[in-house]
Amino acid sequence: MTVTLALVAGALFAVGTYLVLQRKLSRIIIGIGLLSHGANVLLVTSGRRGIPPLVGTGPPERFSDPLPQAMALTAIVISFAVTSFLLALAYRSWLLTSDDDVEDDIEDRALAQGGAPDEELTSYRPDRADVAP
Repeated sequence: MTVTLALVAGALFAVGTYLVLQRKLSRIIIGIGLLSHGANVLLVTSGRRGIPPLVGTGPPERFSDPLPQAMALTAIVISFAVTSFLLALAYRSWLLTSDDDVEDDIEDRALAQGGAPDEELTSYRPDRADVAP
């Protein structure tokens, strides 16, 4: 049973990672949800040994660890906040552009090509032929 839950968590992580790398914001939101579900399955699986940690139900040395359960609850709250923020962002993007496609950032493209975004306007580099003095 533990191996099955580990495989389910791995599959959720794999599909979630694939969806987060897409260009559509709706797929990114679904991917974040799958990643958080995978983390919750992994956390709950890690704390499954023993009996429930309730005082008076058995010997304390057989209790399961309550920390993974508390961490799973915290992960649920954090993923809810991130999902609600991304849904608000997607709604705003839909209102402005009627599409949920994530655009490329011009400054990031310029930095990826090796220069600052406004470098061509402020300085002369003799090693680049396309920049005029």
